[in-house]
Amino acid sequence: MDAIPPIPNCAPHPASRFAVRRASDFKIADPTTADPIASILAILRGGERFLVCSHCRPDGDAIGSMLAFGMLLGQMGKQADLVSPDQIPSIYRGLPGVDAIQLGSVVHGPYDAVILLECDGLERTNLQGLEAFFLINIDHHLSGRNFAQLNWIDREAASVGELVYRLAQAAGATLTQPMATCLYTTILTDTGGFCYGATRASTFALAHRLVLAGADPIRIAEQVCFSAPASKMLLLGAALRNLKREGRIAWLWVTHQEIMRTCASEQDCEGIVNFAIGIAGIEAAAFLHETAEGRIRLSLRSKGAVDVSQIAGRLGGGGHRTSAGSSLEGPLMDALQRVLNELRPSMAGLQRRISETA
Repeated sequence: MDAIPPIPNCAPHPASRFAVRRASDFKIADPTTADPIASILAILRGGERFLVCSHCRPDGDAIGSMLAFGMLLGQMGKQADLVSPDQIPSIYRGLPGVDAIQLGSVVHGPYDAVILLECDGLERTNLQGLEAFFLINIDHHLSGRNFAQLNWIDREAASVGELVYRLAQAAGATLTQPMATCLYTTILTDTGGFCYGATRASTFALAHRLVLAGADPIRIAEQVCFSAPASKMLLLGAALRNLKREGRIAWLWVTHQEIMRTCASEQDCEGIVNFAIGIAGIEAAAFLHETAEGRIRLSLRSKGAVDVSQIAGRLGGGGHRTSAGSSLEGPLMDALQRVLNELRPSMAGLQRRISETA
């Protein structure tokens, strides 16, 4: 993949000659104990140019949060470079400002700081060169880690977009219609349409505020939920033919050959696992798909009785209690066996708890 092209007519400002900066350079308190919102705003106000990125294979929360964060920086009079290593899925290409997201694999400064949204480490971005800069980590996953110079992890938030909203409110930014649209998208997608995750009364209250600010819930739902390409439907058919069930566990998979045969892409794999967890009586579900390089991408879902973030963590990944994932070594059937070896004990423990309370 090509490197990120330089931004035209952008001369580095004096402070940018320092590749790595300390919290003390921004006159903030100890970043491990201070109010993270105040600390982040101090850095944003003290700098001029920032890089905003998220994890590879971006989803609705990643894309919507990046766009909203870029709009926040714009209102603050700052320059924001939004970067993704992977193409934006078609269902999100109608989001306002999406053309501002650049594609690339190597980043170059100068930047006063890099904002990483819902990443548990630099490797999740699939971007090279980030370690040279001051890093701000904003996350809401159970598997979130304090890997940056400044970390804000709120595991109770419904989406990382919710944290961007709170940051924008603290900054005194105007909640514009484009920003509200992007933030509403983060909540809709990361809660699975308000079905799982950290969905609570405050989630609906935030959605209400975003709709009042101009987010169109019907149009956004149509774009996200009802505009899948035909290739995804064909791939779903292939996955459903591989559907298996064992007690309270269900799993399905597709090979790289099946992805190619249906003219699908890795983006089309998003959400297929939900068809397995949607089966009555199923408490945990897995979907695996094989990449062109022979790696196996794993998606896990739970209805809440099983914490799939712990299972994903043991397999080198992470996520939420009801939604998690990982990347595994192939071949596919070997990877599937490793996943089942992790899921089965969890189901046995669940069955014991059910029996004890019966």
